Amino acid sequence: MVIYDPASSVLPKTFISLLIITGLVLTMNGQEFTIEEATIREIQQAFADNKLTSRQLVDFYLNRIQELNPVLRGVVEVNPDARDLADEADREKQSNGGSLGDLHGIPLLVKDTIGTKDKMNTTAGSYALIGSEVARDAGVVERLRKAGAVILGKASLSEWYRIRSINGVPNGWCARSGQGVNPYITSGSPCGSSSGSAISVAANMVAVSLGTETHSSIICPSDHNSVVGLKPTIGLTSRAGVIPCAPRWDTIGPICRTVEDAVYVLDVIAGFDPRDDEATREGSQFIPEGGYKQFLKNEGLKGKRLGVVRSPFVDKLHDSAIAASFEDHLSTLRKRGAIVVDNLHIANIDEILDPHRSGELMVMATDFKISLNAYLKELITSPVRSLTDIITFNQNNPELEKLAEYGQQTFIEAEESTGIGEKEIQVLENLEKLSKEGFEKLMKENDLDALVTPGSRASPILAIGGYPAITVPAGYDSDGMPFGICFGGLRGTEPKLVEIAYGFEQATKVRRPPCFSTSELSEKASV
Repeated sequence: MVIYDPASSVLPKTFISLLIITGLVLTMNGQEFTIEEATIREIQQAFADNKLTSRQLVDFYLNRIQELNPVLRGVVEVNPDARDLADEADREKQSNGGSLGDLHGIPLLVKDTIGTKDKMNTTAGSYALIGSEVARDAGVVERLRKAGAVILGKASLSEWYRIRSINGVPNGWCARSGQGVNPYITSGSPCGSSSGSAISVAANMVAVSLGTETHSSIICPSDHNSVVGLKPTIGLTSRAGVIPCAPRWDTIGPICRTVEDAVYVLDVIAGFDPRDDEATREGSQFIPEGGYKQFLKNEGLKGKRLGVVRSPFVDKLHDSAIAASFEDHLSTLRKRGAIVVDNLHIANIDEILDPHRSGELMVMATDFKISLNAYLKELITSPVRSLTDIITFNQNNPELEKLAEYGQQTFIEAEESTGIGEKEIQVLENLEKLSKEGFEKLMKENDLDALVTPGSRASPILAIGGYPAITVPAGYDSDGMPFGICFGGLRGTEPKLVEIAYGFEQATKVRRPPCFSTSELSEKASV
């Protein structure tokens, strides 16, 4: 990991130690404002009032990373040019006399599978890709840079999206940064694969982040780390320049602390990309004129029809606190004008939720081999050029990749696949049938705007159909572990989902930041 030197900061080192715990406190409009938990809108107001610069904000986050990341391991590496980029953003603001957009000067982490044409690596958390060079920025990174965002660094993840060994690699573990830690309860799972993106935003090591999802990889870590995660419709955001998992189901989306911030990011990264032509040409047709901010409505729940499938999403909850909170939230939804359609059922739900039984995992492994090999061949330089090379690298470097402990069984199964054949086509046809006769039928027959579920267990339903979803912090279980409420809809229904999620968030506002102390950090860092 690139280590940031606090001695070179514009802030005194002794003061920085205090800031890590208490946050940088400013006074704006007669009220105190702290960097911790600050929203994009609040940060932009601080910029406009000359109370804060992008450079100061970047310095704060870099020092926060240095203090917390040895314990939480949410960041793989920081951008050595981040402070220079912040300085440039400040100069642009000064020369233009004000704001240049919602993300201008805002520090942002991207998952370590999203390519950046700079001094950072793009490795999927693996040592196998250290030193590889991408040809250009990923499509979403191009959009972020154009909007003036500061790419602060790369977030950690479940290595290779956990597809290295589905049953072996723990959620949040990668060779380069180690085991990601949930900032709320260190013994709890951070979930994956976009674990570092969620950990870092939750712990205020960055303002906002980008994750990727194929099968629950935005929704689950966001749910487990008490942040907002938005999984867009497939093709709404470009996958070009992103290390692939299964392109037919891959999507890129924001992980933030508020629905509003997630929408600000989505407005920037959504759109057509000729390098991801087919998917984004179709997906971009869903983007509303004027973008998504117009759907941030306090009364967004009014008149919305929300479906509840109790079996298995509610009936099998293991924590009574979550079950009670979910019922309270349903009551809140009703009070805010939503129509809750309860006790619904999805056909063949048990098959849909089991990726082994449905065949989803088999197709994913086949897609991974094909798409990864194509990605590796396009790199300017790389120590590996195929999945075979990666398997060999892992075998030859067990001390780096922890081969003996976690293995690479799914890699080997993927390597043995021979492409999309008759068996895979049958699986894909069945998955499409399961979607149409299950989730789509449920939504259309009941005229629903969204499916509402506690936690992230509905992710397989949303994955196989390329459907969008957004999860919002909803509370904490009896042990203090966070959980969220997930709203999922049909393709292209992000406007409705934003209205619903924002309305719910404004009605509840249950998110709280994790608590740290210097003694706890020192103790955990020494373990």
